Amino acid sequence: MKFRVFLMGFLCVVFCGCGMSYDDGAALDELDMGSVSEDDTDTGHSDDADDTIYVYACGEVVYPGVYEVKSDCRMFEVLSLAGGVTAEADLSRINQAELCYDGEKIYIPASGEYDTFQDGEAGSGFSDGKININTADSEELQQLKGIGASRAEDIISYREKNGKFPDIEAIMQVPGIKQGTFDKIKDQIKV
Repeated sequence: MKFRVFLMGFLCVVFCGCGMSYDDGAALDELDMGSVSEDDTDTGHSDDADDTIYVYACGEVVYPGVYEVKSDCRMFEVLSLAGGVTAEADLSRINQAELCYDGEKIYIPASGEYDTFQDGEAGSGFSDGKININTADSEELQQLKGIGASRAEDIISYREKNGKFPDIEAIMQVPGIKQGTFDKIKDQIKV
């Protein structure tokens, strides 16, 4: 416990700049808040600056923070940049091969924590009564009105091919899901 307190204090000193002050006009990019630049990592992606996104890794990761990565970055790469996961981490509900998107929050839960989430992080999360169509597996999707095994697989297949749904209405892009089906499930889903 004392080591954790020491480590937290050390990290606060490091990340807060040891009391250094910055001019009011200092550029944000001059501050290093735990993000990783292209020079710090070689993920084999293109060097086009327009292809960068920002992802927030938190929970049971060694170095929580916001990381700048390439737009085709996978979740396992972000976890690697965050120093890996702690010994308490539960990766069973996390798809480490999943593509990341700009503004994504990657929350790594502790073992046994999944059922206690309050805001539906990691996996679909049922605490708010809604299923996240961007992370739900087939079994979870089949809990939606009018969605059977075949349609659930269509949703997952569409998501894997086209990326995450930007909003719940985008589920109507999946073949076989029209306005009528959407009207039945719209209050049960989230992104």
